[in-house]
Amino acid sequence: MRIGEVNLDQKTTKEPILTIKGISKAFPGVQALDKVEFEAYAGEVTALLGENGAGKSTLMKILSGVYKADEGEMFLNGTKIEPQNPHQAQELGISIIYQEFNLTPNQNVYTNIFLGREPMARGLAGKLGFVDSRLMRQHSEKLLAQVGAHFGNDRLVNSLSVAEQQMVEIAKALSVQAKVIIMDEPTSALGKEEVKVLFDIIQDLKKQGLAIIFITHRLEEVFEIADRAIVFRDGRRAGEVKVAEATTEQLIGLMVGRALDRSQVHERVAATQEVVLKVQNLNRKGVLHNISFELHRGEILGLAGLVGAGRTETARALFGADRMDSGEIYIDGKRVEITSPDSAVKAGLALVPEGRQTQGLVMIQTVEKNIALPNLDALSQHNFVNRGKTRHLVQTYVEKMNIRTPSLEQRVLNLSGGNQQKVVLAKWLASNPKVLILDEPTRGIDVGAKAEVYEIMNDLVQQGIGIIMISSEMPEILAISDRILVMYEGRIMGELTRANATQERIMTLASGQVLEAS
Repeated sequence: MRIGEVNLDQKTTKEPILTIKGISKAFPGVQALDKVEFEAYAGEVTALLGENGAGKSTLMKILSGVYKADEGEMFLNGTKIEPQNPHQAQELGISIIYQEFNLTPNQNVYTNIFLGREPMARGLAGKLGFVDSRLMRQHSEKLLAQVGAHFGNDRLVNSLSVAEQQMVEIAKALSVQAKVIIMDEPTSALGKEEVKVLFDIIQDLKKQGLAIIFITHRLEEVFEIADRAIVFRDGRRAGEVKVAEATTEQLIGLMVGRALDRSQVHERVAATQEVVLKVQNLNRKGVLHNISFELHRGEILGLAGLVGAGRTETARALFGADRMDSGEIYIDGKRVEITSPDSAVKAGLALVPEGRQTQGLVMIQTVEKNIALPNLDALSQHNFVNRGKTRHLVQTYVEKMNIRTPSLEQRVLNLSGGNQQKVVLAKWLASNPKVLILDEPTRGIDVGAKAEVYEIMNDLVQQGIGIIMISSEMPEILAISDRILVMYEGRIMGELTRANATQERIMTLASGQVLEAS
């Protein structure tokens, strides 16, 4: 078979194309996988589900040659395999598309598709190290057509949209004659229409006989695209279901080991009328326009809107991370000048940013140091950090937030996404804020961790903290918020109470339209 060709003769059979038996993997202080079993079939989509830390990513990294298993066996088409690195896994027919794409942005599409596997030119040119660019262009055109791409293969990757870059990743996987394609949270950065395009591509790949392993936290996508679902919990296989015969409650029960009662999410005492935060005419040229609102003590104020509406920009301006041109901010009725995050913290504000790994945590540092970092003034005496006081504070919040870590010395990069999010929450709660701003607090974490975050939020408002929550998940905004502000192009288009808020009303305002009087 020549470079760039894909074997279209694979047919779905009763025998799995991929079989994993008794795979175990341990890291210091953590048993990531404990004798797990897994199968994938040609012409099927197998959803791999589980909470953060359940072992999904670890297994996929073993399968793709990033990690080596401590014990167990893997078989591809009945032949035992032991990939030692990602390149060898690709040669075997296993490709993985990570949530963060593995592309070189300043090179063109066809170069990315064949990066590291460039066909050499014939004759003397090849001997001198020249690649056959014409052949790469020809094959990349076929591959792009196969995934439904409508852009040229000479485009620079950094000029493509996220969805188009994903098409390049899939074309790259096909170029190595993949038998199994692993997609890790492939829709996390895609819009609704882009997700539809991706699902159309996946359906085509199924018809070609490829096995797709689909990792996601979005259960609605499982029911739309998957044939089977295998669930991991605490490093073990918890169960398998045929998606057509399953329910959301079944999947959640397998993932967390218990049923989640969503009706309990909003059961709490109503917010007081006492205003803890007042914002008047907040402006930032070209970004925010006359933002004014109030937040009550013990209230969750939802901030809704489409991508680019100005929600995160509002949060950053309130927290002093971005300069505001004009506007007034009042905390407990007293006007405060916020010119930096430090002045915001001193005024009683805290911000849990959308990008927890890039903006909320020092990933190579320990749980202890991350939680202590914003609280060093309170933990220091005569410019020296009191170690005993620090460990007591950190241990208190690790227990209070139920952060699953083998020790306070564990680096946060080794924690699951849900536990990383709880570390960010803990470090700010330790500063005793009056106002907590949460920007996409449950993005990228599993249903079990989401339930814990919701419980934490409910506890905080019971204590009198005012919360501003930004979320792109409509059901979350509706379930958690006491009131909802909807933004459009840097403006607040309207306010909805919990009683009169619906998805339709939110989307009307988020699209820049005015609600009809009812």
